[in-house]
Amino acid sequence: MPPTVPAVPGPWPGGPLDRAGAERDVDGLLETVRESMNTRVLVVHRDAAPVSDGRLVLLPVSAVDDAREWAFLGRATDDAGLLLAVVDEEADVALPTGARWAPLRAVGGDLPVEEAEILGTAVALAGWLRDAAFCPACGTLTVLRQAGWSRHCPHCGREHFPRTDPAVIVLVSSAEDPDRVLLGANAAWGGSRYSCFAGFAEAGESLEDTVQREVCEEAGVRLEAIQYRGSQVWPYPRSLMLGFRARATHDDDARADGEEIVEVRWFDRAEIGAALRGETAVQLPGTASIAHRLIDEWYRGLA
Repeated sequence: MPPTVPAVPGPWPGGPLDRAGAERDVDGLLETVRESMNTRVLVVHRDAAPVSDGRLVLLPVSAVDDAREWAFLGRATDDAGLLLAVVDEEADVALPTGARWAPLRAVGGDLPVEEAEILGTAVALAGWLRDAAFCPACGTLTVLRQAGWSRHCPHCGREHFPRTDPAVIVLVSSAEDPDRVLLGANAAWGGSRYSCFAGFAEAGESLEDTVQREVCEEAGVRLEAIQYRGSQVWPYPRSLMLGFRARATHDDDARADGEEIVEVRWFDRAEIGAALRGETAVQLPGTASIAHRLIDEWYRGLA
């Protein structure tokens, strides 16, 4: 058995958030929910929300005076309404003592599963509400509908919805040794952090083809035994990360592209375990990311 590494909550099991999609078409839903004494609000600016002691901090409606946009996130397990309030960074939001603003990428892996789902949904929706106010077809200012989940263009009549772009992320194992995996250091990270290989699906491309192309472009290897593992919302700005494992056909083909990836390196299981425990200088992805989950599952020998 490999040395013990603390278990990491998976980014994809899902939580009990009831999105209550059928309610979004109810006239005046936002106003009705805002007037309810039981309603709780998650305030988001950019990709950050209030947290305290490893939990999301939900506020009463009365604590939020200057929201830029409101949206209905759904129902909590006690049937209370859950709202998103999108605020500008300069907004004055009075947080409870001990609460702080924390970004999704920093705390998403530490939150309870259901709260991580709520925060991921809120950050993704907030980005769209903040950045997509105008019709991409004619440039007219749109009107929010469906309690914040769609936009109607009063000029050309088009309906617009929050956009999600599919991207693959792949953990590559060795053709010669099942106890080795290939990771790459991205130029954007200064070459100090190693992770899985990732990229967006192109128009007309299947996910399997994207996996092959991205890894070949970034690391020079061809793949076999491609296996889907799960997905994770990653609203930077609007991605759905689709996690895969695959096996290289020839280990010796591995080479960095020299542009996006500055170095590729084969790691054995002992080296990965030491890095997960923070015992070496090798940095791996943070616990909020699906990349960490893929590496962690492989290290534990989970099928």
